[in-house]
Amino acid sequence: MNKLILRGRVLTFVEEPTSIDDQSAYNYFEDGAVLVEDGKIVDVGEYAAIAPVAADAKIVDHRPNLIMPGFIDTHLHFPQTQAIASYGAQLLEWLNTYIFVEEQKFSSTAHADFIAGRFMDELLRNGTTSAVAYCSVHRESVDAYFTAAEQRGMLMIGGKVMMDRNAPDALRDTPQSGYDDTKALIAKWHGRGRAHYAISPRFAITSTPRQMEMSQALVREHPECYVQTHLSENRDEIAFATSLYPSAKDYTDIYAGYCLLGEKMLLGHCIFLSDREISVLAETKSVAVFCPTSNLFLGSGLFDRDRFRSLGARISVATDVGGGTSFSMLETMSEAYKVLHVQGQRLSPFASYYMMTLGNARALGLEDRIGSLRTGGDADIVVLDSKAKPAMELRMRTATTLAEELFILQTMGDDRSVAEVYVAGKPMKSRIDTATPQVKARALPELQTA
Repeated sequence: MNKLILRGRVLTFVEEPTSIDDQSAYNYFEDGAVLVEDGKIVDVGEYAAIAPVAADAKIVDHRPNLIMPGFIDTHLHFPQTQAIASYGAQLLEWLNTYIFVEEQKFSSTAHADFIAGRFMDELLRNGTTSAVAYCSVHRESVDAYFTAAEQRGMLMIGGKVMMDRNAPDALRDTPQSGYDDTKALIAKWHGRGRAHYAISPRFAITSTPRQMEMSQALVREHPECYVQTHLSENRDEIAFATSLYPSAKDYTDIYAGYCLLGEKMLLGHCIFLSDREISVLAETKSVAVFCPTSNLFLGSGLFDRDRFRSLGARISVATDVGGGTSFSMLETMSEAYKVLHVQGQRLSPFASYYMMTLGNARALGLEDRIGSLRTGGDADIVVLDSKAKPAMELRMRTATTLAEELFILQTMGDDRSVAEVYVAGKPMKSRIDTATPQVKARALPELQTA
């Protein structure tokens, strides 16, 4: 038997909510069901309507929990998994002090394989079923990343970073080797199972004009692939990048000059853009990726969502681990709420869940496959428990609406709120929790005080 009925309170979006009262933006079934067969969603609706026509299906009763599409993360760094929560530095110092040291370890296949497995499991533990990630400069890291995703059946996007200057020698490629390695990795991985490749010049600071030319050639030769880089995360970064490309009008114009912008381009951060730059992103349909947790942790700045909206630019949202301090999209949207709130901008609970499901799927052009519970879509699903923590259970006693429940999950939830995760119809979190070695209690060394 390969038919499965997931029973519970089902919520899925069909459009972006225009307000907290916009019920036309989503479908909600109080006693709902998702019928799954061979990794695909066959039907979604009321349990009473679906159960009789699928009498041979196995039923998994998740009531009273919420059943939603799996979360999508559009920007993070898999080699930074063990560098998360590194103290006391802003972007450029942080890269040189912590990140470039950590990424050198990924020349080891054994290390890359180990971290890739733990990285994928951490995503799943937090309800994220698809993500877009940077690997290290090493081909081994890309093989490890996609192999780990393939073993779990996950739809993942990623690619080798290209950088040939302003990094340690052990992390530099050359324009030609970066091009050759990327070509070989695209041939090996793009379109294999659920894998998608992202051409990944890290950012203008770490790529010479010649490498940017090679990136341009790759984008021209492989329009089927995504492109990802960083833009305007930090004021010192902006000054450095524009000094390296003095003929560019501004930071955005560096990428525009090499024809890298387009509807498959994901630009991390985009905090300090002028109206001109945002308009260029809108014209090219490029995506600005909002990384609230990282932007706060590294002291970078505040993303102005409403200005992007007013100028017609596309946006998505992401954790940006390891600048971001959590793999949880719930915790990420809690920080997004605060970042916008302090600027006088509202982020409703419904808008938050739209962004981390259908909104991010649309940013990736994958809304026909992921991001919603729809007939024919991939059965990537998360089950959320809004009473997972004692404090949440106590707060939920006073909640009377779905909006309140979603906001409690968003502001108080974490991986404990994820009751189960399905990837292509297969339960994953319960398997991960069983298989992951538990941290055993042991005597700790005496800590030195600062």
